Amino acid sequence: MRDAEAGPVAPPPGLAGWLVRTALVTISLSGILFVLQVPSRAGIALFREQYLGVLLALALPAIFLSTRARRSPGARVPWYDWLLASAGCVLGGYVAVFYPSVADRLAILTPDKWILGLVAVLLLLEAVRRTAGPAVMWVAVAFLLYARFADRLPGPFAGTPARWERLFTYLYLDLNGVLGTPLAVASTVVLSFVLMGQVLFATGGANFLGDLALALVGRFRGGPAKMAVVASSLFGNISGSAVANVAVDGPITIPMMKRAGYPAHVASAVEATASTGGQIMPPVMGAAAFLMAEFLGIPYAHVAAAALIPALLYYACLFFQVDLEAAKLGLRGLPRDQLPRLREVLPRGSVFAVALGSVVAGLYVFRWQADDVGVLAAALAAVAAAALRVRGWSVVGVLEQAGRSLLGLVAITGVAGLVIGVLQYTGLGFRLALLLTELAGRNLPLLLLLTAGVAMLLGMGMPTVAVYVLMATLVAPAVAQLGVPPLAAHLFVFYFGMLSMITPPVCLATYTAATIGGCDFWRAGWAGMRLAAVAYVVPFLFALEPALIGRGSTEAVLLATGTALVGTWLLAASLVGHWFAPLFAWERLWLAASALAVLTPETGQRAAFSWPVEVAGILAALALGLRNWQRARQPRAGLQPALGSVPPST
Repeated sequence: MRDAEAGPVAPPPGLAGWLVRTALVTISLSGILFVLQVPSRAGIALFREQYLGVLLALALPAIFLSTRARRSPGARVPWYDWLLASAGCVLGGYVAVFYPSVADRLAILTPDKWILGLVAVLLLLEAVRRTAGPAVMWVAVAFLLYARFADRLPGPFAGTPARWERLFTYLYLDLNGVLGTPLAVASTVVLSFVLMGQVLFATGGANFLGDLALALVGRFRGGPAKMAVVASSLFGNISGSAVANVAVDGPITIPMMKRAGYPAHVASAVEATASTGGQIMPPVMGAAAFLMAEFLGIPYAHVAAAALIPALLYYACLFFQVDLEAAKLGLRGLPRDQLPRLREVLPRGSVFAVALGSVVAGLYVFRWQADDVGVLAAALAAVAAAALRVRGWSVVGVLEQAGRSLLGLVAITGVAGLVIGVLQYTGLGFRLALLLTELAGRNLPLLLLLTAGVAMLLGMGMPTVAVYVLMATLVAPAVAQLGVPPLAAHLFVFYFGMLSMITPPVCLATYTAATIGGCDFWRAGWAGMRLAAVAYVVPFLFALEPALIGRGSTEAVLLATGTALVGTWLLAASLVGHWFAPLFAWERLWLAASALAVLTPETGQRAAFSWPVEVAGILAALALGLRNWQRARQPRAGLQPALGSVPPST
């Protein structure tokens, strides 16, 4: 699992490379020991903050030694990166060694605290610039400047300015700063599932998933595209990163879709959209989902259960569209002789089945902590791979890759701690929530629109986890104040932060897929938005109707899910321009209106209004469907749409 979409390059040769690899392996080992509570079982009292200090002392030097400040052809590590790496060791080591005594005298300002605090802030800003890009860095800088000069701002944004010395000390050592929840979750829960994913990846999990998807759906119309949807959704349980999914699956699925007859921009969009959904697909979601559980103080299993129905709707919309696109283009499935046989594929999935089964059992049956479940799943998968004599992998290699996957996330969550610290120190979070509520006039739909817009804007330059942390602390409380369940409010901002991966102009997953597919980036971007159209609607639905996140009676949940699936199918046909037969332009508009009517929430205070609208939408869709079905049955009756009335796929 990894939400940082950019990351360090391979370790340099020589001493620097050896140090980086040693640090990466140690990051993974120390995380495992802490999750399993080995120090406390051995009678060693260890603060969580001391473990986070060890993590910083390892991760920051690894970042500076393996990632250049700017692109340069030389592999040699510059002197200033050695200096930054040494400083990272010092500031992390200070916390690891002295935190028990420092915690008792945190309010007393001393030069060692605020100077190291200044160094910590500067190093984290530079680390996140190198690993995740400058956008996250500049957002954090803006918050830091606000904390210092809050008295110079007008109106509700004005506040009491903080002295630099006290601010740096607070951000460096307080539990609401760098050493807070985001970094703690990344270094325990996320690390555990990263380990599991690396074991599966190293033991051939990606190849198994691709062959399994081909065996299941490859023979149907549009089989290669359906295979990409299935494989990428399953691979999301290994990587949790949209760009990583595209990079692994794309070179296989995109050329296969192109050979089957899909346009290059559609093939690229299918892969990008399917890969992005891995962050919202249970049982293992993106890193932001684990942070959500910590922020809300609920088990991760509750978050995953709530996300299940929206995730199924996301993939249902994509699956419906690739099927209808295949019907529109007259595409057929792959010949049976080109497909792997299911009975030959399934035995190769033993390691994957062991890992996924242990995750489901641990989270949902035994109700264990998520970090314990991740370590257990990784261990069982490694044992299964060894028992089956799977070749080509090593424990040290898995530990190193897991540590490398965590580097970017350490930088992002560390900087997220800076932002959260400023919000707590200045009270800005409370004022912003109040301001947004007043700006929307306590109008929930308007507030949701504003929230979605802000999340999409932030997501243009930041990874999903960074967007989620900001929105969860700034905006989600305002949404919850207007009656939306807190879990639904947090899922709302999570969704729109995730959608930035496929929404132009900055959509890293689509850009990666378009590069592989050799097509125009913009065409692939618009096609991806069309394929994921329901994802822009569903968050509003579950914010207004909690039944879509499993809140309510069984009948209400089943009814809401059923009508949402019907509405998703109608919306997919409208967007593709083909149902049983091609659709006229006016028919597409008719069907889109019917889909939105069917998607109207049925419960709560809006039930008296929504039921007639929903019934009318279903009747209108049935009338149009009958007409379209008759046209498909009588292709020579002169009822086909005129040439050009159905625009090409976008």
